[in-house]
Amino acid sequence: MPECYRVLVLISGNGSNLQAIIDGCDDHLGAEVVGVISNKPDAYGLVRAHHSEIDTSCVIAHKGESREEYDQRLSAAIEKYQPDLIVLAGFMRILSDKFVGQYLGKMINIHPSLLPKYPGLHTHQRAIDAKEVEHGASVHFVTPELDAGPVILQAKVPVYAEDDADVLAQRVHEQEHAIYPLVVKWFSQQRLHMDKGIAFLDNIALDERGYAAD
Repeated sequence: MPECYRVLVLISGNGSNLQAIIDGCDDHLGAEVVGVISNKPDAYGLVRAHHSEIDTSCVIAHKGESREEYDQRLSAAIEKYQPDLIVLAGFMRILSDKFVGQYLGKMINIHPSLLPKYPGLHTHQRAIDAKEVEHGASVHFVTPELDAGPVILQAKVPVYAEDDADVLAQRVHEQEHAIYPLVVKWFSQQRLHMDKGIAFLDNIALDERGYAAD
């Protein structure tokens, strides 16, 4: 067991979940963010990483490049960090099946809905349009099918009649910042793993809604 788990975070934008994980690692999660990779050179998350003296890299897509070709370059950048865990924190690219298979069981993502509801984009507006009374976020293992890997942990928030997508997104983000560092902590403590498409915490299989489901 490594003394401190090496965490690599992939981002595309603001990096608020990255910041929550950095702050959590400072509070002794048993993990260390050893690098941040972005596919966008102007992502503010890179500034957050620099402020915390964390190494950064940019892997920018080339014009006409296939997804598989991009993922080969991304994998080469990842291997330089030798991570124990890869955390997708607003990384806005669909990854190839081969790439996902390479890191199966050691890559997690956070999605702004109560999966399996609303995979993909525009989740907050879709929840409002469907007149949902609750919404939230899900941390899950990454598998080849988009947003379909086994859920580890969810956080729920109420949806109010006067909410618009921005207000609801802010409420969900607050919960994301609480649950994502917790899942990183579980992984670094070797309490969490995936086997045959099922997430296990403390060797207990989690259901489709993850830990502590109603």
